[in-house]
Amino acid sequence: MRDGQYSHRPTSPMGKAIEYTRSRWAGLSVYALHGQMEIDNNLVENAVRPLAIGRKAYLFAGSHKAAEMTAAMYSFMASCKKNKINEFEWLKDVLERIQSHKQKDLYQLLPSNWEKHKIK
Repeated sequence: MRDGQYSHRPTSPMGKAIEYTRSRWAGLSVYALHGQMEIDNNLVENAVRPLAIGRKAYLFAGSHKAAEMTAAMYSFMASCKKNKINEFEWLKDVLERIQSHKQKDLYQLLPSNWEKHKIK
């Protein structure tokens, strides 16, 4: 037995846990040295949860076209959240303006561009 090594059988649950940790020691060391890194991925999990739930809903959308439209709305709402835009305010404004908007300027109504092109 090497100095500092535990006396657990390699196939025991504790032995497997120790080997798992030893094989990832470099990554764990980096995590410990950089305080800004999260120890888990809960933020990412929470961000993608609506997409995973939506995927199940798409199965019951009624048609392929309806599922595509639902997916597009999920994308728009996620983009609003990412850009810190009130989804209801964005959607209301876009629905009021889209008919009179030129096709070449539709990009202005996307959540990422909306703030600088909205009518005050």
